Amino acid sequence: MTSDHLRVAAFGDRPDAHVTVGEHPRDRWLAAVVLGGQGRYAAASAILTGLLRHADAVIASLAASTLGSHRRQVGGHDVARRLDAAALARLTDTADGDCDGIDTLGARSDALLGLAADALGTGRLTTARRLIAAADALGDVGWRGQVRLGWVRAEVELAAGNPAESVPNAEAALRRARAAGARRHIAKSGMVLAAALTVRGGVTERIRARQLAAGVVDQAIEYGLLPLVWPCSLLLADLDPANADDHRRRAAGALHCVLRRSDPIARRLAASSPWVPDTLLTSGEPTQPSIRANSFTELPPDRVKVRAQASDRGGGTSLGCRKESP
Repeated sequence: MTSDHLRVAAFGDRPDAHVTVGEHPRDRWLAAVVLGGQGRYAAASAILTGLLRHADAVIASLAASTLGSHRRQVGGHDVARRLDAAALARLTDTADGDCDGIDTLGARSDALLGLAADALGTGRLTTARRLIAAADALGDVGWRGQVRLGWVRAEVELAAGNPAESVPNAEAALRRARAAGARRHIAKSGMVLAAALTVRGGVTERIRARQLAAGVVDQAIEYGLLPLVWPCSLLLADLDPANADDHRRRAAGALHCVLRRSDPIARRLAASSPWVPDTLLTSGEPTQPSIRANSFTELPPDRVKVRAQASDRGGGTSLGCRKESP
């Protein structure tokens, strides 16, 4: 799989691509981003762990913040905070020049926004706002950093009880993601906006939120983005009470599939996290979790081929999982 194909899978219109991991460190990181978006956390962790102490500071930083994102997605904010702090500490200069933020400036933005999301997840809103301001002060970090900035800003305003301030930030993130043609980021932005509209209230807002959330679930299932299926299905259960049981069964099925593909650390974090509902962890595998005929619980545990590492051989060691993905 070429570097261009991996970039399209990570940040373009093919987030469902089957990835083959090559030897180049940047390609390995891109593959891990794709795998994480598909909820294949074990395969992603195996790649990222090997990049954490890479000689290239940008690659090492991106690997740490990406692994932190994956830990955060299963509720491990404290573990993610250590990884995000390590990501920030690896960076020394401010060289930039990559359209998708695969550079020092983009890595610094990822680390700061990851730390902001970690603070948000542990109730430290003042710290989260300070870190958001630091990320914003970086300037033009490219479309991906701006989208992620919109996500975290929107979620902080929701947590602070300011849904009217949350909605514009989520709207801005969705516009930027659409302009970039990044399907995974479009879906995530739609979910954040749906949540903001739901909390804002009002008949019109809830109707739009339901339409957005239903569209996100459809897209996420179509492109195999299971980490978005389960939280958005739970949101739909609130917006569509007549079909709430079906939405919750789908959420449980998606989470079951994600955890089946996760490493032991991610599974332990999910089991102990207040962000992952106990009912989803104990309900077992539903018989009909998907809104489509082919159940995603029947997908194979993994579909990645990993080649032997080259320049980063022997350089990795594990440092140690909310939803701000790369």
